[in-house]
Amino acid sequence: MPLSRISLYGNANVGAFIFATDRCALIPNDAPASLEREVSEALEVPVLKATVGGSVLLGIFIVGNSKGIILPGTSSDEEISAISGATGLPVALYSGKKNALGNMVLVNDNAALVGPQADPSLIDLVSEHLKVDVKTGTIAEIAMTGVCAVVNRRGLVAHPMTTDAEVKELAELFNIPVDISTVNCGFPYVRVGIAANSNGAVVGSATTGPEMARIESSLGITGV
Repeated sequence: MPLSRISLYGNANVGAFIFATDRCALIPNDAPASLEREVSEALEVPVLKATVGGSVLLGIFIVGNSKGIILPGTSSDEEISAISGATGLPVALYSGKKNALGNMVLVNDNAALVGPQADPSLIDLVSEHLKVDVKTGTIAEIAMTGVCAVVNRRGLVAHPMTTDAEVKELAELFNIPVDISTVNCGFPYVRVGIAANSNGAVVGSATTGPEMARIESSLGITGV
Protein backbone atom coordinates (compact mmCIF):
# COMPACT_ATOMS: atom_id res chain seq x y z
CA MET A 1 0.00 0.00 0.00
CA PRO A 2 2.28 2.83 -1.21
CA LEU A 3 0.00 5.67 -0.09
CA SER A 4 -2.83 5.89 2.42
CA ARG A 5 -5.12 8.79 3.39
CA ILE A 6 -5.68 9.17 7.15
CA SER A 7 -6.46 11.58 9.97
CA LEU A 8 -5.59 11.70 13.67
CA TYR A 9 -7.59 13.46 16.40
CA GLY A 10 -9.93 14.46 13.55
CA ASN A 11 -7.01 16.42 12.10
CA ALA A 12 -5.67 16.07 8.56
CA ASN A 13 -2.21 17.43 9.48
CA VAL A 14 -0.87 13.93 10.07
CA GLY A 15 2.74 14.83 9.31
CA ALA A 16 2.81 16.91 12.47
CA PHE A 17 2.06 13.84 14.59
CA ILE A 18 4.05 11.10 12.83
CA PHE A 19 7.80 10.65 12.46
CA ALA A 20 9.03 8.11 9.92
CA THR A 21 12.26 6.64 8.59
CA ASP A 22 13.07 3.62 6.44
CA ARG A 23 13.55 1.63 9.66
CA CYS A 24 10.62 2.64 11.84
CA ALA A 25 7.81 5.11 12.49
CA LEU A 26 6.71 6.84 15.68
CA ILE A 27 3.11 7.79 16.48
CA PRO A 28 1.54 9.31 19.62
CA ASN A 29 0.90 7.07 22.61
CA ASP A 30 -2.85 7.55 22.40
CA ALA A 31 -3.17 6.90 18.66
CA PRO A 32 -5.75 4.17 17.94
CA ALA A 33 -4.68 0.67 16.96
CA SER A 34 -6.35 1.12 13.57
CA LEU A 35 -4.03 4.04 12.75
CA GLU A 36 -1.02 2.05 13.95
CA ARG A 37 -1.92 -0.76 11.53
CA GLU A 38 -2.55 1.63 8.64
CA VAL A 39 0.75 3.45 9.09
CA SER A 40 2.63 0.17 9.38
CA GLU A 41 1.01 -1.20 6.22
CA ALA A 42 1.67 1.98 4.23
CA LEU A 43 5.28 2.49 5.33
CA GLU A 44 6.15 -1.21 5.76
CA VAL A 45 8.05 -0.63 9.00
CA PRO A 46 7.44 -1.28 12.70
CA VAL A 47 5.31 1.45 14.29
CA LEU A 48 6.15 2.50 17.82
CA LYS A 49 4.37 4.82 20.27
CA ALA A 50 6.03 7.79 21.95
CA THR A 51 5.88 11.38 23.14
CA VAL A 52 8.56 14.10 23.02
CA GLY A 53 8.65 16.67 25.78
CA GLY A 54 5.18 15.43 26.67
CA SER A 55 3.93 16.42 23.22
CA VAL A 56 2.21 14.33 20.55
CA LEU A 57 3.74 16.51 17.79
CA LEU A 58 6.43 13.96 16.92
CA GLY A 59 6.80 15.07 13.31
CA ILE A 60 7.49 18.63 14.39
CA PHE A 61 9.95 17.98 17.22
CA ILE A 62 11.96 14.98 15.92
CA VAL A 63 14.48 14.81 13.11
CA GLY A 64 16.31 11.70 12.01
CA ASN A 65 16.98 9.03 9.45
CA SER A 66 17.93 5.34 9.36
CA LYS A 67 21.19 6.13 11.16
CA GLY A 68 19.98 8.09 14.17
CA ILE A 69 17.42 10.33 15.84
CA ILE A 70 17.79 13.83 17.29
CA LEU A 71 15.38 14.99 19.98
CA PRO A 72 14.93 18.45 21.55
CA GLY A 73 16.45 19.09 24.94
CA THR A 74 12.96 19.20 26.47
CA SER A 75 12.69 15.42 26.09
CA SER A 76 12.56 13.49 29.35
CA ASP A 77 14.97 10.70 30.27
CA GLU A 78 12.08 8.26 30.03
CA GLU A 79 11.19 9.44 26.52
CA ILE A 80 14.80 9.25 25.37
CA SER A 81 15.22 5.75 26.77
CA ALA A 82 11.91 4.56 25.31
CA ILE A 83 12.63 5.91 21.82
CA SER A 84 16.20 4.62 21.79
CA GLY A 85 15.16 1.19 23.02
CA ALA A 86 12.16 0.83 20.74
CA THR A 87 13.86 2.01 17.55
CA GLY A 88 17.33 0.57 18.13
CA LEU A 89 18.74 3.86 16.84
CA PRO A 90 21.23 6.12 18.64
CA VAL A 91 19.53 9.19 20.09
CA ALA A 92 21.15 12.62 20.49
CA LEU A 93 19.79 15.77 22.13
CA TYR A 94 19.79 19.29 20.73
CA SER A 95 19.57 21.95 23.43
CA GLY A 96 19.09 25.05 21.27
CA LYS A 97 16.29 27.50 21.96
CA LYS A 98 14.49 26.65 18.71
CA ASN A 99 13.45 23.03 19.06
CA ALA A 100 10.97 22.30 16.24
CA LEU A 101 13.64 20.12 14.65
CA GLY A 102 11.33 18.40 12.18
CA ASN A 103 10.38 21.81 10.78
CA MET A 104 13.96 23.07 10.70
CA VAL A 105 15.80 20.21 8.99
CA LEU A 106 15.08 18.35 5.75
CA VAL A 107 17.03 15.08 5.79
CA ASN A 108 17.23 11.59 4.33
CA ASP A 109 19.98 8.98 4.65
CA ASN A 110 22.39 10.88 2.41
CA ALA A 111 22.01 14.64 2.87
CA ALA A 112 20.32 17.43 4.80
CA LEU A 113 19.24 21.01 4.12
CA VAL A 114 18.88 23.63 6.86
CA GLY A 115 18.11 27.33 6.73
CA PRO A 116 20.87 29.89 6.10
CA GLN A 117 20.77 31.15 9.71
CA ALA A 118 20.78 27.71 11.33
CA ASP A 119 22.66 27.26 14.59
CA PRO A 120 26.16 25.93 13.75
CA SER A 121 25.85 23.45 16.61
CA LEU A 122 22.71 22.01 15.01
CA ILE A 123 24.48 21.70 11.65
CA ASP A 124 27.35 19.85 13.33
CA LEU A 125 24.98 17.57 15.23
CA VAL A 126 22.99 16.66 12.12
CA SER A 127 26.19 15.99 10.17
CA GLU A 128 27.86 13.90 12.85
CA HIS A 129 24.93 12.04 14.38
CA LEU A 130 22.90 11.40 11.22
CA LYS A 131 26.05 10.92 9.11
CA VAL A 132 24.98 13.13 6.18
CA ASP A 133 26.30 16.03 4.16
CA VAL A 134 24.60 19.23 5.36
CA LYS A 135 24.05 22.31 3.22
CA THR A 136 22.25 25.58 3.93
CA GLY A 137 19.52 26.99 1.74
CA THR A 138 15.83 27.73 1.40
CA ILE A 139 12.72 26.16 -0.08
CA ALA A 140 10.19 28.61 -1.55
CA GLU A 141 12.56 31.21 -0.06
CA ILE A 142 11.60 29.91 3.40
CA ALA A 143 14.32 28.99 5.91
CA MET A 144 12.24 26.31 7.69
CA THR A 145 13.20 23.67 5.15
CA GLY A 146 11.82 20.68 7.03
CA VAL A 147 8.23 21.89 6.91
CA CYS A 148 8.42 22.78 3.22
CA ALA A 149 9.32 19.38 1.75
CA VAL A 150 9.31 15.62 2.21
CA VAL A 151 12.22 13.49 1.07
CA ASN A 152 13.07 9.79 0.95
CA ARG A 153 15.78 7.96 -0.99
CA ARG A 154 13.66 7.89 -4.16
CA GLY A 155 12.44 11.48 -4.55
CA LEU A 156 11.53 14.79 -3.00
CA VAL A 157 8.24 16.70 -3.01
CA ALA A 158 8.38 20.39 -2.13
CA HIS A 159 6.33 23.53 -1.51
CA PRO A 160 4.59 24.67 -4.74
CA MET A 161 6.43 28.02 -4.70
CA THR A 162 9.87 26.41 -4.72
CA THR A 163 11.94 28.28 -7.27
CA ASP A 164 13.64 26.67 -10.26
CA ALA A 165 17.03 27.46 -8.72
CA GLU A 166 16.01 25.80 -5.44
CA VAL A 167 14.71 22.74 -7.30
CA LYS A 168 18.08 22.42 -9.03
CA GLU A 169 19.97 22.81 -5.75
CA LEU A 170 17.78 20.21 -4.03
CA ALA A 171 18.23 17.73 -6.86
CA GLU A 172 22.01 18.19 -6.73
CA LEU A 173 22.20 17.93 -2.93
CA PHE A 174 20.02 14.85 -2.53
CA ASN A 175 20.84 13.38 -5.97
CA ILE A 176 17.21 12.43 -6.61
CA PRO A 177 14.28 13.78 -8.67
CA VAL A 178 12.49 16.82 -7.22
CA ASP A 179 8.89 17.90 -7.86
CA ILE A 180 6.37 20.24 -6.26
CA SER A 181 2.89 19.69 -4.86
CA THR A 182 0.38 20.69 -2.23
CA VAL A 183 -1.37 18.47 0.31
CA ASN A 184 -4.75 18.58 2.09
CA CYS A 185 -6.54 20.41 -0.73
CA GLY A 186 -4.01 23.12 -1.47
CA PHE A 187 -1.92 23.43 1.70
CA PRO A 188 1.64 24.34 0.62
CA TYR A 189 3.64 23.18 3.66
CA VAL A 190 3.67 19.59 2.52
CA ARG A 191 5.52 18.05 5.48
CA VAL A 192 2.62 19.00 7.77
CA GLY A 193 0.29 16.75 5.80
CA ILE A 194 2.62 13.88 4.87
CA ALA A 195 4.65 11.23 6.68
CA ALA A 196 6.73 9.11 4.32
CA ASN A 197 9.66 6.82 3.87
CA SER A 198 11.07 5.03 0.83
CA ASN A 199 8.33 2.36 0.94
CA GLY A 200 5.20 4.50 1.07
CA ALA A 201 3.43 7.44 2.63
CA VAL A 202 0.41 8.52 4.63
CA VAL A 203 -1.27 11.81 3.77
CA GLY A 204 -3.95 13.90 5.40
CA SER A 205 -7.56 12.95 4.87
CA ALA A 206 -8.29 16.22 3.02
CA THR A 207 -5.73 15.42 0.31
CA THR A 208 -7.28 15.29 -3.16
CA GLY A 209 -6.86 12.54 -5.71
CA PRO A 210 -4.62 14.65 -7.99
CA GLU A 211 -2.47 15.65 -4.99
CA MET A 212 -2.13 12.00 -3.98
CA ALA A 213 -1.03 11.05 -7.49
CA ARG A 214 1.51 13.89 -7.59
CA ILE A 215 2.92 13.05 -4.16
CA GLU A 216 3.15 9.34 -4.96
CA SER A 217 4.97 10.07 -8.21
CA SER A 218 7.28 12.69 -6.67
CA LEU A 219 8.39 10.35 -3.89
CA GLY A 220 8.92 7.48 -6.32
CA ILE A 221 6.56 5.15 -4.44
CA THR A 222 4.20 4.37 -7.32
CA GLY A 223 4.04 0.60 -7.55
CA VAL A 224 6.55 0.07 -4.75
